[in-house]
Amino acid sequence: MLNKKIMSVAAAGAAIATLGACTTDAVTGERRISTEAAVGTGAGAVVGYLLGDLIGGKNDRTEKIIGAGIGAVAGGAVGAYMDKQEQELRRQTQGTGVDVVREGDNLLLRMPSGITFDHNSYTVKPQFQSTLNEVAQTLASYESTYIDIMGHTDSTGSDSYNQQLSERRAQAVANYLAQRGVQPQRMATMGYGESQLLYRPDDTEAKREANRRVEIKVVPVTQQDAQRYGY
Repeated sequence: MLNKKIMSVAAAGAAIATLGACTTDAVTGERRISTEAAVGTGAGAVVGYLLGDLIGGKNDRTEKIIGAGIGAVAGGAVGAYMDKQEQELRRQTQGTGVDVVREGDNLLLRMPSGITFDHNSYTVKPQFQSTLNEVAQTLASYESTYIDIMGHTDSTGSDSYNQQLSERRAQAVANYLAQRGVQPQRMATMGYGESQLLYRPDDTEAKREANRRVEIKVVPVTQQDAQRYGY
């Protein structure tokens, strides 16, 4: 059922117009997905993708998180909690090529593979490690969040190779974050191969570079989540 949901979201979100739904604040540089811009462009699928269910759902992960002594955020404090985290992540990634997108109380860090991995490699580049170290520090400090790490490729190469590469890259980032203090209970990984292209067709190198990426989705663990699953 999860795979069918992933594929349906991928098909809906593949249009190039999805990028046009992101707006940038001229003063802060903050990027947000505009729901209004999404209407009639097909970009609404990106909103659904960011706001949608976590990998594997919340139930098991909520149990592990609460069981590890990590507290949930009270409803009225969620916005401020994520605001502070967003500000730190923007500061840490400024000028690195990492894109930070905010939708509601959720965050998405989009990291092009050109700055994170060498071609056909799933070893984090040494020159990107300092940035990822800072990201890990923030994610570890704001521990009341679920974290999804998602790998994507372009459409060149075989489906099976792309799937494996995307899985390995997502896992490599998760392992790196875990080694730097981010609790494994909070994280889940998924490789999407070429099923969620930002640009389709990716018939130029620039489009292929944009499609090759790792994304980190950060979602608050709320008291409502804990109560819903009986914790």
